[in-house]
Amino acid sequence: MTDALSVADLMHKPAVVVHEGITLADAAKVLDANKVGAAAVLDGGEHLVGMVSERDLLRSVGHCIDPGSTGINEVMTRDPVTLRTTDTVAAALDIFRDRRFRHLPVMEGHRVAGILSTRHLVRVAHIEEVQPAGSAPPELAPRGLEGVAVAETAVGDVRGEEGFFHYRGYNAVELASRCSFEQVWHLLVEGSLPDDQELAGFTARAVAARRLPEGIADLLRQISTLPNYTPLSALRSAVSVTASALGSAPTLDISAEQVRADSLRLAALAPVLLMRLHRHHQGLAPVDPHPDLGYAAAYLQMLTGERPAPRTARALEQYLILTMDHGFNSSTFTSRVITSTGSDIGSALTGAIGALAGPLHGGAPSRALAMLDAIGSPDRAEEYLRAEIGAGQRLMGFGHRVYKTDDPRSTLLREVATEVGGDQVEFARHIEATALRVLAELKPGRRLYTNVEFYAGVVMNSVGVPRDMFTPTFACSRTVGWTAAIAEQAANNRLIRPSALYVGPAPPRPLPHGYGAALRAA
Repeated sequence: MTDALSVADLMHKPAVVVHEGITLADAAKVLDANKVGAAAVLDGGEHLVGMVSERDLLRSVGHCIDPGSTGINEVMTRDPVTLRTTDTVAAALDIFRDRRFRHLPVMEGHRVAGILSTRHLVRVAHIEEVQPAGSAPPELAPRGLEGVAVAETAVGDVRGEEGFFHYRGYNAVELASRCSFEQVWHLLVEGSLPDDQELAGFTARAVAARRLPEGIADLLRQISTLPNYTPLSALRSAVSVTASALGSAPTLDISAEQVRADSLRLAALAPVLLMRLHRHHQGLAPVDPHPDLGYAAAYLQMLTGERPAPRTARALEQYLILTMDHGFNSSTFTSRVITSTGSDIGSALTGAIGALAGPLHGGAPSRALAMLDAIGSPDRAEEYLRAEIGAGQRLMGFGHRVYKTDDPRSTLLREVATEVGGDQVEFARHIEATALRVLAELKPGRRLYTNVEFYAGVVMNSVGVPRDMFTPTFACSRTVGWTAAIAEQAANNRLIRPSALYVGPAPPRPLPHGYGAALRAA
């Protein structure tokens, strides 16, 4: 089949081109706008002089090269190997394998007619070398599954272009403004906003579920003394052993009602586990949650040992509601993948916390505060921010993978922070305004706005949550969303088992001559 196909049949055409002398930042915009991984570089006479790829641009950022002032001629591949439109795909495959290229320009005479990438070739190679005769290869999804819908959900959704997200159709920001944690918890896991009677019954069950199972109290004390202790890793371990102590059974073997009951128990226990671990680690006696306090107020009471002021508890509650769920994020997807195997809820939650622990997902409220600390005073803001952006550093608390406008969570948390008050709030608002102005100037067209991390850190700091507890606090509220996703997956389950496109050496490969002779002799 590859002998019959020509490069012209597969290449991206017309070729995406840039001209030498433009900056790395401008080249990145061209690649992003055209959704390609590489572009041909032409001189003033429209002749091919090089190739520039996303890898070149990323490598330059890693070396702290200023993308706004550095020309692509400093990082591009000069005088690249080329293909012709009449070359066979088989010949192109040989060049890609031997030379380890990812993109090559395709010439028609002296003109760049297109660009061929490994993505084009692996599909053909996959048909001939890996797929059984007569079967079709899977389509290669975008990296990171961006824009790919992998399941149906009724729990919630994020509309990034609109700056809007919802829980079961209700505006999540409005829910955080007007509802209690327990009301929204009921909405996510039971499917509806509760009336007064339903809320009372649900709250009573949630309060009763805070009781630790036998033997866990001593284990928490031991976990808190482990070397290299971090609150989030300790919570992950605590959830795992607690689920085991509760006899968490495979979701494949239990009813939907039992799935919801087990989910409620573990979601109610998450803050209890976290706060016991924290106080043990600090050398303090643990504090049991008072039964007449709601989720957020009990959280602060277990943290400090004192009943919190209503305004303080409400500020934390609003943050917790805003972070209960957020579409098919990495940790939610992880929980569903684990559940799809029929595994137990404890395993799914443990995996979800593991995914949340990654710095690319768990957020950086504490890092956003660290940036405020590094700036120190309002008069240093612009100088600091320009230097960070110029060095290619990401500003913590700005930009989001999904939102291309204001993050609605940040909008509400700015109001919450202002209501709580304090010197840090005014300082944060000054830094935000300066950062947005500088980003608009230095990164035009990038649509970088304040995200949830920025004011989340300010709010949690204002209500007394220690910085190393920011992401674990996020994990506790997100447990509600995870359990809603787990229940949904278990109710209409199919094993999640995607395919991959093999791009290694063509199989089957013969073993080297004489390899394994010593083992056979033994």
